[in-house]
Amino acid sequence: MARVELRQLRYFVAVAEELNFGRAAERLLIAGPSLSQQIKALERDLGVRLFDRDRRSVSLTPAGVALLPHTRALLERADDLKSRAGRLSGSQPVRLGYVNWLPPDLGSRTAAVAQVHIDAWVAPSHTQAARVGDGSLDVAVCWVRTEDLERLGLRARLIGADRLYAVAKGTDTGPVAARDIDVLIDDDVTAWAAWNAYAEELARATGASAVRISDGAVTGPAYFDHVRRCTRPVLNSPKGQTTPLPPDLVRREIVAPKVYWTWSLVWRESEDRPGVLAVVEALTDGVGELGIHTPDAWLPPDDPYAPAG
Repeated sequence: MARVELRQLRYFVAVAEELNFGRAAERLLIAGPSLSQQIKALERDLGVRLFDRDRRSVSLTPAGVALLPHTRALLERADDLKSRAGRLSGSQPVRLGYVNWLPPDLGSRTAAVAQVHIDAWVAPSHTQAARVGDGSLDVAVCWVRTEDLERLGLRARLIGADRLYAVAKGTDTGPVAARDIDVLIDDDVTAWAAWNAYAEELARATGASAVRISDGAVTGPAYFDHVRRCTRPVLNSPKGQTTPLPPDLVRREIVAPKVYWTWSLVWRESEDRPGVLAVVEALTDGVGELGIHTPDAWLPPDDPYAPAG
């Protein structure tokens, strides 16, 4: 049998957990065709088919189901070996997870205080916060609510903020009131739990219209198809902040109120390792309020940085 790489086993676990090659590729930060080729190579090297797939669905084969727990255990042992080696060398890295945004100067801010290892598993906010809580990560950049911090035993500091905007058909690029936009809410609560909580609160607070979808198109090319079908401008997500717009769509500023999404750096309340705490200080020092406390700004009431009362 040909040599099986740990990288391919991580790919197998990601696809098995997502049951969607597109979402798994986004999570792994690789191209979809490349992921598909790597899975085919792994199946060839193992001599078994791991997935049944067609144009509409992906499912594990009986062989895939049987091998998945053993693969997870193997990867955990590999991670443990790496961790032990780091402790022996005296240079154990600080493990940092994220969703889709990191400070552009992360490397220069942390170089003098710790070796920061950016985790390859790019996952939703609620997943990354939970991984910090259970010790799989040391710190993470994600969106959290106060109740998440209390439930998971975490602390948080503001590290970034995005002012969200709307995308619309036509040529009108003028401001639009929050009450006159649509917000997409996806049925897949596993992938979109944080976004759904945020969007539902925005709709309740401003009168924006909640539009239920079931195709994961809160962001990506299919998001633009929803914009074309909707009669009102559609709120963009933080994952789409820098995505170029198709030529038939325009960006519109949201006002009354201005809508903000916050990024927190989270770590465990019980954390006492100097390297982790030094990274927290280095990444949050001098961040400021980033516009989120202006009188016309909106944050969910359970956002850690929302004004009291």
